[in-house]
Amino acid sequence: MSKLVIVESPAKAKNIKGYLGKGYEVIASMGHVRDLPAARLSVDVENDFEPKYAIIKGKENFVEDLKKKAHKADYVYLATDPDREGEAISWHLASILDLDLKDKNRVTFNEITKSGVSRGMADPREIDIDLVNAQQARRILDRLIGYKLSPFVSQKIRRGLSAGRVQSVALRLVVDRENEIRAFVPEEYWSIDAKLNNPPDKKSFEAVLVADPEGNNLKPDKKELKTKEDSDYILKKLEGAEYVVKSVKKGTRKKSPTPPFITSTLQQEASRRLSFQARRTMKAAQELYEGVDVKGMGTVGLITYMRTDSLRISEEARAAGNAYIREAYGEKYLPSKPRNFRTKGNAQDGHEAIRPSMPHVTPDMVKDSVSTDQYKLYKLIWERFIASLMESCIQETLKVEIDANGYIFNATGYSVRFDGFTALYEEKTDDNTKNASEAPLPPMKEGDVLHLKSLTGNQHFTQPPSRYTEASLIKALEENGVGRPSTYVTITTTILSKEYVVREGKQFVPTELGEAVTKLLKETLPNIVNVKYTSKMEDDLDKIDSGEKDYIDMIRLYYDDFEAPLEKAKKDMQGVKIKLKEEETDITCDKCGRKMVVKVGRFGKFLACPGYPECKNTKPLVHKTSAKCPNCGGDIIEKKTRKGTSFFGCSNYPDCNFMTWDTPTDEKCPECGKSLFKKKGNVIYCPDTENCGFSKQGTRKK
Repeated sequence: MSKLVIVESPAKAKNIKGYLGKGYEVIASMGHVRDLPAARLSVDVENDFEPKYAIIKGKENFVEDLKKKAHKADYVYLATDPDREGEAISWHLASILDLDLKDKNRVTFNEITKSGVSRGMADPREIDIDLVNAQQARRILDRLIGYKLSPFVSQKIRRGLSAGRVQSVALRLVVDRENEIRAFVPEEYWSIDAKLNNPPDKKSFEAVLVADPEGNNLKPDKKELKTKEDSDYILKKLEGAEYVVKSVKKGTRKKSPTPPFITSTLQQEASRRLSFQARRTMKAAQELYEGVDVKGMGTVGLITYMRTDSLRISEEARAAGNAYIREAYGEKYLPSKPRNFRTKGNAQDGHEAIRPSMPHVTPDMVKDSVSTDQYKLYKLIWERFIASLMESCIQETLKVEIDANGYIFNATGYSVRFDGFTALYEEKTDDNTKNASEAPLPPMKEGDVLHLKSLTGNQHFTQPPSRYTEASLIKALEENGVGRPSTYVTITTTILSKEYVVREGKQFVPTELGEAVTKLLKETLPNIVNVKYTSKMEDDLDKIDSGEKDYIDMIRLYYDDFEAPLEKAKKDMQGVKIKLKEEETDITCDKCGRKMVVKVGRFGKFLACPGYPECKNTKPLVHKTSAKCPNCGGDIIEKKTRKGTSFFGCSNYPDCNFMTWDTPTDEKCPECGKSLFKKKGNVIYCPDTENCGFSKQGTRKK
């Protein structure tokens, strides 16, 4: 018998074919083959929101070929990804190929390994129509809201803008945070810090003032010492004081490992630890899931499915992880009772947390077979999973109270009695500054007289909240129940590509355009940018998965809630146009002498004379650097690829084809006088490698 297996990606098709062998043909659909056409609404609002699907442009020939293969095959298996989107793709394929929806032809693979594929093929099921409807509800609502809201925003602000069910909430979070920062008023406060040691031990430690002789709480977080005068008063009282240990309290605390990764935590930790943007993380994760060619093992999927919000792990995986820990670290590194992590109530528990598909395969075993990004991400996933199975870290804590003329100082510290999971992995946080109070303390006992090395009053100011990074924005969306694992990358990419926010380092900063869009929506359609409202919508849409809610009813409920305020806003704002400040440049209009401004048109930014309509002069927008071309002496200008990545080239192109990804600097080469460029590793070099070759490290070409 001939059997046809349809998956989503060519890489997965190739690897699954290797496991299935003869009698199977495995082909890739390359994602969706049918969708709502973009040229029109494609949803019949008057007829129960019936979607008008069509074959995606460019896939017509593929679909015809697929129909022929399916007709010839004795059996067709739909093996698209194990999530809502994958279920919907299988449903579309079944509709196109006229397959019976009651046939057990749907198979899923949580991992692309021989055992994972065998398990999936051995347990076919019917297409889960509730999962399909959950995806359809989101797709239709997104189309209805985006298709009707985006033209309204574009008309009121400028052409080409977009707004949507989730992206507008994400943008609001960034804008609201920026407004919090602007409104923040720093508050001054002081701390009094002592540096002490316990002779004859010469190693010093730090203690902080926490109370005065009357028992008033002076801990720094209480901000009771508000001025330098307050600080100086106490410093005066402490002149000549004897520092005596009043009490020593010993204890133990247990530090437990973090759970294995879900999509959002993987993106956050890869950002903190590897400086990966979410898109880069998911690209490497997709490749690791679909399979890589590993020396001595062949082509194998190294991790489980990477779009998940479940913390569940299989007993088989736990046993394999435990076996590795037992062999590599010893029995004492395994907890006496298996550790189970609780998945959030709104999570989809269809598959496991992100983990290595074969826990015994260490990162070192695959290092020579994978790309740098794949290795870094696999190492992160593998270490996190193995650590989650390990025994807790046991720390011995020490808290010392010190009396000086009735003023009480505290010193705290800890030492590690048993390292447990920290022998392998510890999660990073957004604030990784080391606290001096975490350092181990020297031995002390009640009555010890300590030696004062220094006593200082230190000024502090309260700090505003931090701007969002991509990682912290994804965390905020997840915590607020906005969006789902498969959508986080799309959300952050959209608000960046629409120039609603820009990156400054890792931070997201809203642009004037982004703030204008948020202000407009808050004033006219507050529910669209309301975090709690959007979270409730997500929860209701999730209930379609289990059949608790009817998907047509859900669409009608939220569409009706959206349409009336939109129509009112259109009526109330008829003829109103929100004007953004124009960015003025130092480039003079060569027709009338005015300073030209930056405008945005259908094909991106350009320069225009602010004297329009009297003067209609326009020019291309060119970002000129101070560097000169090493080949012809022309200006070096910044250019953009189609994906928005910057590179630099000569303004005399095509007569001069000099181009580089490296950043031009303001410096001149001390050897030949040409402009210097900076490449990765902060190496500043002369681009004339043939004749000069100077670099900032002082090396030069022989």
